[in-house]
Order: sequence, then structure tokens, then C-alpha cells
Amino acid sequence: MAAVNRLTCYSDPADHYSHRVRIVLAEKAVGVEIIEVAAGQCPAPLAEANPYASLPTLVDRDLALYESSVVMEYLDERYPHPPLLPVYPLARANSRLLMHRIQRDWCARVDRILDPRAAESVRQQARKELRESLSGVAALFAGKPFFLSEEFSMVDCCLLPILWRLPQLDIELPRQAKPLLDYMQRLFARDSFQASLSATERAMR
Repeated sequence: MAAVNRLTCYSDPADHYSHRVRIVLAEKAVGVEIIEVAAGQCPAPLAEANPYASLPTLVDRDLALYESSVVMEYLDERYPHPPLLPVYPLARANSRLLMHRIQRDWCARVDRILDPRAAESVRQQARKELRESLSGVAALFAGKPFFLSEEFSMVDCCLLPILWRLPQLDIELPRQAKPLLDYMQRLFARDSFQASLSATERAMR
């Protein structure tokens, strides 16, 4: 008899941090039960597993992990094929630095735009900064099939949920950002990315 898979992921169907974990799960074809939890809700099993009741939360038998970067790296080690971080320490450190910059430069602005408590002027400024920042680095997406890499990586997993949400964020990239637009079209078509989308996310485009 096959062993019962006990991997469970509590995921906000609208949240870009939950989405990046679902991309990793889909890329590695991991058998997992996705339990959708809307922001602000906290079913009892989630409260028992995670003292912060934050999303995403991954439960693997007796282990409970939260904070998306911790969950992603655990999955990459637990399910090593295909690898989403480089093998060599220098390249791995560079990937982590890129993810840190995505967090500081782009995710933080996405969070401000989506924060209903933020003043409209703050949201507009964050929207302007995000559009200009993405447009300014568009040339970096030329020449390689993935973001600064020949292989799909965890960096792409962090970036794609933001790019998918640009219409929701009311951001339209200029035609001059063609390398980035081409990257988006190419990676959004990947089977693993399509499999990662919740119904809520599909409705964003």
C-alpha cells in the first residue's frame, strides 16, 4: 500500500508570497494538499501549526514551516529535482542576494500598493516607483531564457507572482520593456506556472 502523503500547504489564493511557494511545489511536481485560507482567516489546524497564523504555512508530518523563503528552501532540499538553487556556494549566494533585492525593491512596493490602510498618495508613489524600477531593468531579461540564468530558479519563483499581478496593481509596462514582456509571456505559459495558479489569480488576467 502506498504511503499517505501528509504534505499540506495553507495558502492565501490572492497573496504573492503564497503564490511563490505554489510555483515551487508545481515545478517539482510535489504531491500536496493545498488548503486555501483567505487573508484574516485562521482555521484551527493552521493556528495549531503556526503561532503567527501567517500564510503560507507548510506542514510536513510533524514539521510546520512558515515564512515563504524558509518554505521554498526546505522544499528545494526535500525534493531536489529539479534544483532551484545553484550547487556552488558563490552562485547560490548570488541567487539569495537577488531574492533579497526583489524583496526590498519590488515586493515591498507591491505590499504598499495592496495595503488598504495606506494613503492613496503612498500607493500611487509605490506604483510609480515599481513601474519605473521594472522598466529600468528590463534589458537584464534579454539574452537568457530565465532571469539572469540559463535555468529556471527560485529567483524566477519570487519574481513571477509580482509580474502576474501587474494588471491588479494598475501597472502597464512600456513597449521599451520588451525583454521583460517577452520573459513574462514565455514563463506564464509554462505548465508548472499555470498549475500554480489559484482561481483567484486566474481572474487577475
